Amino acid sequence: MNSKSLNKSTVLLMAISAAIVVANINYIQPIEADIAQQFNLANAVVGAVAMLTQLGYAFGLLLIVPMGDIMNRRTLIMRLLVLAIVSALLAFVAPNIWVYAIASVLIGVTSVAPQVIIPYAGFLAPRQQRGQVLGNVLSGLLVGVLLSRTVSGVLASYLPWQMVYLIAAILIAGLWVILWQKLPHDPVTAHATTYREMIKTVPKLLRRYPVLRASAVNGFVLFGVSNIFWATLVFYLQHQYGWGSREAGLLALLGVTGVLAAPLIGRLADRFHPRTIIGLGLVLSTLAYVVFWLSGTHIAGLIVGIVILDLGTQFGQVANQARIQSIDVHASSRFNSVFMFGYFMGGALGSFCGNVLWNLAGWNGVCGLAVVVLVMGFYAHFIHYPRVVARQAQN
Repeated sequence: MNSKSLNKSTVLLMAISAAIVVANINYIQPIEADIAQQFNLANAVVGAVAMLTQLGYAFGLLLIVPMGDIMNRRTLIMRLLVLAIVSALLAFVAPNIWVYAIASVLIGVTSVAPQVIIPYAGFLAPRQQRGQVLGNVLSGLLVGVLLSRTVSGVLASYLPWQMVYLIAAILIAGLWVILWQKLPHDPVTAHATTYREMIKTVPKLLRRYPVLRASAVNGFVLFGVSNIFWATLVFYLQHQYGWGSREAGLLALLGVTGVLAAPLIGRLADRFHPRTIIGLGLVLSTLAYVVFWLSGTHIAGLIVGIVILDLGTQFGQVANQARIQSIDVHASSRFNSVFMFGYFMGGALGSFCGNVLWNLAGWNGVCGLAVVVLVMGFYAHFIHYPRVVARQAQN
């Protein structure tokens, strides 16, 4: 069943779907300065709105994604896409920051369809190919993150920033039509568990599996330090070079390195212990901030640091997904929900705290904050988690 349900074209379609939908939550980053100017707001206020998008996504992960374990996942994906279209259109017509803030929350909540697609792909994939399949789908996710910043930044330099959201709504509408025709039907169509009973199991799973807690912490750290950088980059470029949203968007194209590396990382996660790959992600992210701190005043330093940072984020993302999707396929959506909740809570706080530190201490404050978070990540991964596993083994 799996090999027929998940051929190469289906995996590609899932990857493209993840890219188009996840892009919604990242459009704001390169255009924060444009939004602040139009609504006459301080940069920190727009940073708080960007945090609302991430928080909305995090709570969508916690409350909506687990539904993939108790209902038809194809149906859930299609409904989420309809709501994502409505949310993007609300952002397009927003007359003030309050309506835009509401739209931002809804964009976050309704853009979780890729996090239903990912465990669905893991469920359909043969076990020996799961890491590779997840790596390919996650490549699409990263393409969405990457191109959303580029498209948003470049479009906002030529058109009103609101047009970004109109184009997003049109793209998702086209995607809905294609998925309606091509997305595989879920072989599991009925579950005895109710939504309330299913939600109650999430904390139990978190307590039962230390690897799930560890993955959530890893995701919090790695996506947090990624967003610390991306949420403040446009302000740094304005300060250092007099550049704007277009240049911030173009620099995001450097993340193609992470896209190209994702399938390879997936194969490495199939071959080696995922903890090793995650450790490499922490090391690479730390190295990126060393480069930003020492050489960030030069464009070459920024370029090198961005490539290393995106690689570090992708190492952690793919390896963490591979290990949590191997725990129990019958709870894969809930595992993904917990992991990605931690992931985007880190992203939300990274966006907000990065803006705060930029206003308080400039580039040194931004880099210093990231290093502190990474130190916490090293402690959790290399010291705390092994102790927890050893205690569990003794019991």
